[in-house]
Amino acid sequence: MMGDKEIYRQKAEAKLDEWKAELDKLKAQASHKSADVKQDVNHQIAALEAKLEEQKTKIAEIKEASGEAWDTLKDGMESAFDSMKSAFSDAKNKFKK
Repeated sequence: MMGDKEIYRQKAEAKLDEWKAELDKLKAQASHKSADVKQDVNHQIAALEAKLEEQKTKIAEIKEASGEAWDTLKDGMESAFDSMKSAFSDAKNKFKK
């Protein structure tokens, strides 16, 4: 039977894959925008890519964490996920221009 930590890690990896797919869509959409919008969006895309890399590292740390470290890491992941949702929302809004 899988523990909570492993289930959480799998869910986090699935969310990461979802965000990677969304990021690929944004990149494709950016190529059809004006130079000004493209520059702004590409900046946001770069920031999102950096956040995704951060999340990958944190997910890897989950495997090694135990006890209090796991609880702290989980809280940090929740906060980071909220930040990612907000960043994707902002990027998508740029495309509506």
